[in-house]
Amino acid sequence: MKNKPIVISGVTIKPGEQKTIDIPLVAMVTHNNVQMTAHVIHGKSAGPSLFISAAIHGDEINGVEIIRRLLKQKQMQRISGTIIAIPIVNVHGFITHSRYLPDGRDLNRSFPGSSKGSLAARMANTFLKEVVSKCTHGIDLHTGSRHRENLPQIRADLSTDEVRELAHAFGVPAIINSKIRDGSLRATGGDAGIPILLYEAGEALRFNEVCIRGGVKGILSVMRQLRMLPRLKAKELPKQPIVSDNTSWIRAPSSGILRVLVPLGAKAEKGSVLGVIADPLGVVESKVIASQEGVVIGRTNLPLVHEGDALFHLAYYDHRVDAVVNLVEDFQEKLEPATPSTAPHKPADGPIL
Repeated sequence: MKNKPIVISGVTIKPGEQKTIDIPLVAMVTHNNVQMTAHVIHGKSAGPSLFISAAIHGDEINGVEIIRRLLKQKQMQRISGTIIAIPIVNVHGFITHSRYLPDGRDLNRSFPGSSKGSLAARMANTFLKEVVSKCTHGIDLHTGSRHRENLPQIRADLSTDEVRELAHAFGVPAIINSKIRDGSLRATGGDAGIPILLYEAGEALRFNEVCIRGGVKGILSVMRQLRMLPRLKAKELPKQPIVSDNTSWIRAPSSGILRVLVPLGAKAEKGSVLGVIADPLGVVESKVIASQEGVVIGRTNLPLVHEGDALFHLAYYDHRVDAVVNLVEDFQEKLEPATPSTAPHKPADGPIL
């Protein structure tokens, strides 16, 4: 079946066309215009409409590079359906290296927004009206906040079969059955019947090659699951991720300087020492203890901590922790860049999968 034309911000995109569209936003205080740029690939054949968004939090830049590399893939020229890729949603925050908007609000707590509300409300409303409402599915790309790093993971409400299948198709080692927060893009999309996956990987203001490669590969896998791309003939069945229904942060028992003893993706046994906090002279030390067995899916990278700070994010798996750790190791081995001495020469934008 042939696709139908779509209109975004007053611009018509016909089947088989690609267009880059600048969606007007609230201007800067200098009176300079600001646009949210969307790249649209509108396939000749009908199919799902998938938006891929990044930098809703302006300092979370891994997703920007994921989208850039994704659009370089030759197979993107042969899709069924429509891709709307928005590498920088929170333009104001991106420019200033900030998670938030100039009004201090979190864009991902401002949905569905309003055309007459605050800066955040207006931006959220524009994004919903011009992008999300034109789509059947969505993938929102995030990282940890500043000085916090996340293991590549999918967060989604797994209460429906379709979302569960798409989450597994993404192919990261950890899937978190995550409650939806009020005011988030996922909440608003869910209310409108639009399944949205949230990919969390890496740290704010830093590129992480494994996280970026995992994001590109995962999006392509979801597109195949949606039949936007032909499915690959698998030589072997992929290893299925294991879902966690429960996570928690281990917090600092005291203030001081933290020495981290476990990496991301590591097993944390109940009662094991995850890190040690000491005063600058090393006279007084306190241990950061895992309260139960789990996998480290997030942690702070800042050694300077105060009592009560969130240090290690653990996901719990009901006696399947070893299997998850094996999945993490396999994931990292496949996507880890080769060393210069062994890496074949490839163009910077060549195939990565």
